[in-house]
Amino acid sequence: MALTPIRRRGAAVHAHRDVRLLAVVFAGGACGTTIRSLLEDAFARPTPSWPWTTFGINVIGAFVLGLLLEALVRSGADTGRRRLVRLGMGTGVLGGFTTYSTFMVETTKLPWPQAVSYVAGSVVLGAVAAWAGIRCATAAIRGAARV
Repeated sequence: MALTPIRRRGAAVHAHRDVRLLAVVFAGGACGTTIRSLLEDAFARPTPSWPWTTFGINVIGAFVLGLLLEALVRSGADTGRRRLVRLGMGTGVLGGFTTYSTFMVETTKLPWPQAVSYVAGSVVLGAVAAWAGIRCATAAIRGAARV
């Protein structure tokens, strides 16, 4: 996706340099990371055992991201509030909520057969969850259009 310049006082400012948009991503990321940390603490597990909390967080995050992005794409151009929601919720909250680094650290602490199944299961179920989120958003939008 190309970065769309934002006009400010006659000069173009790219989205990745817009302090307001960066603040939205930062605030969302702080919220998502806090939620993940609270869940990881609440459902702590002995090592080495299957990291169910991280597994669930990543699969749920993939579902919600698929749902969110499909709903945003179907509702109009990536401008204004839709852009703020995409950056704040998608990149920020869900980016902070889901975790690749914890996923990889936990993988290295598992016996190799369990590590392989954890990685494969996370990738496959994450992709299925994202697809399911897209399908749910599509169905919901089509259903709302009929009403």
